[in-house]
Amino acid sequence: MPFGFLALILSLALLILFPLLLANVMLAALAKLGLNPGGSLLVVFGILLGGMINIPVKRIPRQSDMPTQPIGIFGLERMFPELVRRRRYTLIAVNVGGCIVPSVLVVYEFIRIARFHPEIIPPTVVAGAINIAVCYFLAKPVPHVGIALPALVPALVAAASALVFAPELAPVVAFISGVLGPLVGADLLRISNISRIDTGMASIGGAGTFDGIVISGLLATLLA
Repeated sequence: MPFGFLALILSLALLILFPLLLANVMLAALAKLGLNPGGSLLVVFGILLGGMINIPVKRIPRQSDMPTQPIGIFGLERMFPELVRRRRYTLIAVNVGGCIVPSVLVVYEFIRIARFHPEIIPPTVVAGAINIAVCYFLAKPVPHVGIALPALVPALVAAASALVFAPELAPVVAFISGVLGPLVGADLLRISNISRIDTGMASIGGAGTFDGIVISGLLATLLA
């Protein structure tokens, strides 16, 4: 069998298996948050399918043309350079799967804490504040990319903070802290940096310019 054909088969297999593996990991993390199988599956579909939807919220006028790639994730912009568009503004958008869905889940989990474990509210706020501060100081603007943040640090900080301040409810507190760290510390508090970066689109929670919200939250949940 030619090597090129074998490589193509392996690439297709990975393309098919990766979403299944990712879904299983996500389901395992969501189960630790107390969601039933139906609710967990709904959240997984919301994250995966919603990841393809960006809701525009603001335009930042620019003096020069900004390159924009509609499928600019996983390096696909290099495979399809003809799809690159140029426009004289940077579009700031909110990703449904990467921002809205995990944010709604954070609100849901926080309401559960307030209802059943009100004594855990202060430790949750402390853990979230610590991760927000860490993400804010680690987030750096990167030309043509956006706001970059070390992938594993927010999850590790969230999990460690949850285990220290709220060990009896560590997975839930870790998830809340893991989502709020990148979302608030790296995305919202650093959004003014976007005007200084050559990028055509900044998607909060989307793969590319802003990312890591879902990864941080779910990984922190598994580690706690």
